[in-house]
Amino acid sequence: MKRTLLLALAATSALAVAASAQESTSSRTLEKLEGFKSAGTAEPPPVAQTGRRADAIARNLTKIKLPAGFKISLFAIVPDARQMAIGPSAGVIFVGTRKTKVYVVTDRDKDRVADEVKEFVPGIAFKVPNGVCFSKDGILYIAEQNRILGFPAAEFFYENPDVAAAVVVKQGDLIPVDEESFNHTARYCRIGPDNKLYVTLGEPFNVPTKDKIDLYNKVGMAGIVRMDQTGANREIFASGVRNSVGLDFSPVDRTLWFTDNQVDGMGDDQPPGELNHAISPGQNFGFPWFGGGTVRTVEYKDETPPRGVVPPVVELPPHAADLGMTFYTARMFPAKYRGGIFTAEHGSWNRSRPVGARIMFIPVRADGTAGPAEPFAEGWLSPDNEYFGRPVDVAVMQDGSMLVSDDSVGAIYRIDYSDE
Repeated sequence: MKRTLLLALAATSALAVAASAQESTSSRTLEKLEGFKSAGTAEPPPVAQTGRRADAIARNLTKIKLPAGFKISLFAIVPDARQMAIGPSAGVIFVGTRKTKVYVVTDRDKDRVADEVKEFVPGIAFKVPNGVCFSKDGILYIAEQNRILGFPAAEFFYENPDVAAAVVVKQGDLIPVDEESFNHTARYCRIGPDNKLYVTLGEPFNVPTKDKIDLYNKVGMAGIVRMDQTGANREIFASGVRNSVGLDFSPVDRTLWFTDNQVDGMGDDQPPGELNHAISPGQNFGFPWFGGGTVRTVEYKDETPPRGVVPPVVELPPHAADLGMTFYTARMFPAKYRGGIFTAEHGSWNRSRPVGARIMFIPVRADGTAGPAEPFAEGWLSPDNEYFGRPVDVAVMQDGSMLVSDDSVGAIYRIDYSDE
């Protein structure tokens, strides 16, 4: 027993030393890339796109139900695929994960199937690089658990394992280091119509204790922050947001819409998830006084909520975990879907009978109000409660088709439409 314990301690110590060495190497690599110098990084092999795994994923996609005229296919195998960012010039796709890597996906021959999937900047040790987003002029931003990096012209220099980089928010400055956690650390980012960088900052608790509220209000946790693309002039755009992992801007009035995940442990059927609409900066969306919708949390039921709390514009299925979202602004899909919102339901994790694992559609009317959510693509959750996949994000390609990421299967799917 004693020998086993000593061996375990030795292994843990070795892992810590290795992790420290990797972090040190990563820091040196980043310094060189900031100075437009090569770090001599070796390029890992690309991710295999064919074989037994790809065939199995394709077979499982036959279970997915879609409206008439739509079809779904395997676009790429991408381990742990989360938020996607499609380059504004060449349509190269960058994919964040909740682990340590970011991937780049290319379809050079434009046959609507990926030709190559490989690591992006493999010399940098990322930490939960979930958030990836592009500026209009082609700068790729990667929002990690506690850092934001920028990569100018990433779409054109990704072939090299060493890519020019810039630190937008240095490590430890996005949130207080003491608030780092394994829970609710997946940031989501977008560049707004004001050319500012918007980043979601989930807080680590199911419901935070009251002594945390002032700190979170100060730094923007349990909210959404925005800043210049240089990282300057940071401000809290929205508060009272438990854990948003999806946002987009209306193509009509350029206001911000975002999903939010509700409090756990209040029963299978409450509280609801949320689709929210922020029409101006400084609005409060109710958490932790409300666990979702108008349902009060046990911990704050005797506390007076802030004045002017904004309720969700659409209440979503409880515990379905709506994450990524996008307005559909292309023309491939029928008119019904144009201007509406697609969201990715990741699926419940602690409900007695699972729900979710679907792509939902929410119509947005001309006056800016939204209709109820309806299933668009479903079948990743079997009648026997087995997950065949867990959608995370949705993105619209240049041809109008839609990509869906799945971190459980480790894949990206493509949904297109034809009326023939």
